[in-house]
Amino acid sequence: MERTTAAHPVRATPPVHRARPGGAGEPAALVGRDTEAGLLHGLLGQLRTGRPALVEVHGPPGIGRSALLDHTAALAHGTGVRVAAVRATAEEAGLPHGVAGRLLARLPEAPARTGPVPYGTARPGAGRADGVRPRRTADLCAGVLEAAAGGPLLLVVDDVQWADPQSLRGLRSLARRMTGVPLMLLTSRNSAVPATADERIDVCALAGEDAVVHHALTLGPLPDGAVGEFLAGTWRAPVDEPFLADAVRHAEGSPALMRSIVGRFVRHGWTPGTGPAGRLEESAAEAVRERTVRTLALLPDELLGVLRAIAVAGPDCTPGLIDALAGPRALGTSRALALLRGTGLLAPGPRPALRTAAAARAVLAELGSEHREELHARAADWAHRAALPDRALARMLLDARRIGATWAVQALRREAEECRATGRPGRAARLLERALREPVPPALRIRLLTDLSAAVLPTEPEAASRHLYRALQTPADGSAAVADTAADAETGRALLRAAELLVARGDVDTPRPRIARAADAVRPGSAERSGLRALHWITEYSRPDPADGVEPLLPDSCPLERSAEAAVAAWRTAQRGRNIDRARRLARTALAPQVREHVPLTVRAAAAHALVLTGDTAEARRALDEVLVQAERSDARAVAGLALLVTCLAELRAGRDTAAAEALDRCEGIMPGRCWHPLMAPGPLALRALLHLRRGDRTAAERALAAELPPGAEGGLPWAYLLYARGRVALAGGTREQAFADLLECGRQLLARQAVNPAVLPWRSAAARAREPGDPLAAALLAEERRRALLWGSPAAMAAALGEGAAAAGAGGTPAPGRGRPVSWQYRQALVALGTAPSSGHLTVDSLLGSDRGAAAAPRPATPALPLPSRSASGSASGSDSRSASGPLPPSRFPSVSPPPPASVRTPAGGGAPGRTARGGGPLTRAEQRVAALAAGGLGNRAVAEELAVTPRTVELHLTKVYRKLGIRGRPQLAAALRRTAGGAPGA
Repeated sequence: MERTTAAHPVRATPPVHRARPGGAGEPAALVGRDTEAGLLHGLLGQLRTGRPALVEVHGPPGIGRSALLDHTAALAHGTGVRVAAVRATAEEAGLPHGVAGRLLARLPEAPARTGPVPYGTARPGAGRADGVRPRRTADLCAGVLEAAAGGPLLLVVDDVQWADPQSLRGLRSLARRMTGVPLMLLTSRNSAVPATADERIDVCALAGEDAVVHHALTLGPLPDGAVGEFLAGTWRAPVDEPFLADAVRHAEGSPALMRSIVGRFVRHGWTPGTGPAGRLEESAAEAVRERTVRTLALLPDELLGVLRAIAVAGPDCTPGLIDALAGPRALGTSRALALLRGTGLLAPGPRPALRTAAAARAVLAELGSEHREELHARAADWAHRAALPDRALARMLLDARRIGATWAVQALRREAEECRATGRPGRAARLLERALREPVPPALRIRLLTDLSAAVLPTEPEAASRHLYRALQTPADGSAAVADTAADAETGRALLRAAELLVARGDVDTPRPRIARAADAVRPGSAERSGLRALHWITEYSRPDPADGVEPLLPDSCPLERSAEAAVAAWRTAQRGRNIDRARRLARTALAPQVREHVPLTVRAAAAHALVLTGDTAEARRALDEVLVQAERSDARAVAGLALLVTCLAELRAGRDTAAAEALDRCEGIMPGRCWHPLMAPGPLALRALLHLRRGDRTAAERALAAELPPGAEGGLPWAYLLYARGRVALAGGTREQAFADLLECGRQLLARQAVNPAVLPWRSAAARAREPGDPLAAALLAEERRRALLWGSPAAMAAALGEGAAAAGAGGTPAPGRGRPVSWQYRQALVALGTAPSSGHLTVDSLLGSDRGAAAAPRPATPALPLPSRSASGSASGSDSRSASGPLPPSRFPSVSPPPPASVRTPAGGGAPGRTARGGGPLTRAEQRVAALAAGGLGNRAVAEELAVTPRTVELHLTKVYRKLGIRGRPQLAAALRRTAGGAPGA
């Protein structure tokens, strides 16, 4: 007697038939089962010579046991071996002699009868003269041995695990009597129901080894090549590699699964590589569910309990967790797991786990929702006590009932934070929603809603706003413990973060009353109350119908707790174009290191914007970099996007176009257009268009402005920026009427918010350029812009105003005044301010003009406009950005402030510069005389600057003018030149 076991590596493929070269009467071969089919074919050949055989085929459901038995029966029929085949069923497992009776009914009546009797075509007892089911076990043995006496006989019993006890005893008796009989008994058993000692079918122990051939075949998953062969045979063409790889992965080594998946494709008329990518996955999930349901019907209650515990525990299942969930049972855990592995439902590996999530859902589907939630809650409690990682704990808590313990919320929140950090916002949102089902204090509830909003912002921005609205629902709106929450600083900080995320995203209209109520609920005098008040003021100013008079009336210095209000006061002071020193002082107060923890990031970005308007762009960029780092650290996408937009404005104002484009690109990466609130959506588009226009690409600018805006985008402050960009692009394209209309509407939006400062947007001068030459309205707009620029006192704003005025004058056809022609003294003083003011802006146009600034608002009619050189469009040799001081504008013309010219362009040795007399500069002013005297006395530029309390740059400019007026080349000739002019009177 010989005993062998056939097994194969775990790979997926279906058992299908293929044409076998050879005689026409040979049956098709099984794809991927060549070894098993060859063994059985050889045994049939030995059977024809009279040698008996006993073959048992084992395997999990769907592995192809029945297909192998059918194939063997077909082989026997083709080789002249008579066949009798039956399949046991669970429904007849309790029917005495049921399998035996059907098997006897299919026995051939005469040796001439060949071929298998099809399943279900014969009635029980049809092969017996009396048609009665056998009453004794010996009847089966007698009938089969009698039939085998007439020639080789193959008996096939599929799913023998469902055979009734009487029939099973008959089969066991028959196996012990096969010696010397031309009989082959081929059975199959589902490994999910392994045979006990009383159910094993063995040959007689007293028979010799060669008396009866005995084989036990364990079917494993089939090789990958068979899957491709099967798919190619189904669609008459090879399938592509990605589809084949997915099919192998989803089949899980089960031929039945593969047939089910392909059958679903065929029924719906689908073909590989076409249609949605999820069709294969959906078909596999449905096939797994059907297979799992069929297998569950075979399992006893104890194994079902263990399987449910595995489904609940998932990949973190341990024997201890199974014992805690499945309860007491007769089978030990090791034995139960061994039995379940035979079903094919469990994945290979050291930990018990179901193969797929679809199988786990099918296992738990028959339980009621309360039972499932209770199982998950018990599993989570055990996992918490066993100190399992947050990943396992959170997964169990997702489907559990309310736990009512702090550890549950903490575990869910920690795992949500990990998911957000690793780029899984969808799972993070599920975990946070589950955490919100637990009873939590108000502060923690607000933080959970804020985290949930951040998680869904990239995919569902509207839902993100709704979560923050819920977070801002103060106790007065229906929560409990009003007094306790109002005094809770933690709740105040949580409310503040929720409010600033809304404002940073541009959502300023709907949450405005909620922010006001939240501010009233927070403890008076606290930094949280000041931050909420500051955010409320921003919403009042930025909403489509802005309110007036909401700015805080703060002194020049304020306590640390009110620093947030100082930031908004600085921002509004800069917008209104009043008192540049006060705006600068308030902004620096809000951005000071000692108050950072008291000022929300969104409010600090507003203070940085105020510094941009005052011309302190370097200081503003440093503050914005700090805001950006903290925003990214706290996963505040909206705040980071806002900081990058203000950074883009600062870089544009400094003339760093490449840096501005990088900031805008980074902003669009963090906050795509869909993530902004509709009121904020026009802002990035406007900046993108202005950047394209700065580079001379009007077509790209028009394309940027043609992007579709969401409903409700009109009316906010960013809308004014979009109108300005549209006007500038239209002006560049020559459509003056459209440009003038857009620019005037931009001005109306800004004036409604009392943003009269031309440093915000120089819309007046742009609108003047859209008018005809000599138009009185254009002259009035230019005069108003110059007056506002002088009133504000920023050198950058003044440069823009003067540059646009000169451009408008030149556009009218009036020739620009040549060199040496007189200009108004107001312009001269303004240019002095622009050339001598330090970068910090301590020396301003306003301080120079004093009480006469009103007269300088408009040039005298007899005085022609001052010609201003235009900025070069090309960069420096080093590739750095061209500079501009006018903010987010196309290239504008303004006075060049540069160091002394290099030697190659200096005054020739003979005296004056080319085209200029040696002493044609006029007498020295008092300031120039003081600077020259100190420099001639041997002091360096920095020492002269400290002596006169001015900047080194001012000293350089004065000395340059002195050299020109005196007709000298440098400092070595200064002392002698001053002695020659000692008797002259200083000029005014």
